[in-house]
Amino acid sequence: MKTAGRIIYWIVALGLVSAVLVSLGYSWTQALLISLVVFGPCSLALEFLFPKAKKALDKVWLSLAVFVAAFSLILLVHHWLWEKSQIPEYQWVIDVKPALINPVFLGIIFTVLALGDVFCLRWLDRRFATATHPVTFFSDRRSVTVNQEDIAYIESNDTEVRVFLRDGSSYRNKTGISQWENLLGEGFLRIHRSYLVNRGLASAETPDSVSVGGVSLPVSRKYRDRVQESLGA
Repeated sequence: MKTAGRIIYWIVALGLVSAVLVSLGYSWTQALLISLVVFGPCSLALEFLFPKAKKALDKVWLSLAVFVAAFSLILLVHHWLWEKSQIPEYQWVIDVKPALINPVFLGIIFTVLALGDVFCLRWLDRRFATATHPVTFFSDRRSVTVNQEDIAYIESNDTEVRVFLRDGSSYRNKTGISQWENLLGEGFLRIHRSYLVNRGLASAETPDSVSVGGVSLPVSRKYRDRVQESLGA
């Protein structure tokens, strides 16, 4: 669904850009070709490469490179279109619409298309969130990836933290339990300075204990009210 949603976005977006080009005097065929060859690729280039340019000077050079590429593509497309139209040699240069060699006009369209795609992707991620959320951490000097939903609880013992999965297996880790709490988010509940449990797998036994996958864990006085509110007693 995410791929289909993104394809729909680009079809609509480039259709609107083509409508703008038609208002400048191009035919629909010419406008669609220019949109597909120039505005789509250049907007995507800005969207994916701009965040990777960490320094301001790098962003400037990247923007200039995209604009140079855009101007080159515009001229190549016009050359091809006008050759196909049997217009005399070099006539295609005269027929390039002034707006298409205006950096401000190009910059506005590139920015709108790129930002629109970013917001579209964020909306699709929220609307069609995947059922699993991979979590990667280090255990005994090797990288381990598990689904967040498979983590039953986290136990902290001074300098060592142990990640217990719902299948009974566990992994040693040195990431602090407070960091785990921030990483795992609302799906997990802190019940003790030493324990963080999966809300979906936990049930309250008494005001002072919680059961997670058949394992009874203590609830400290500091977290008792929050546990009772979330899980009941």
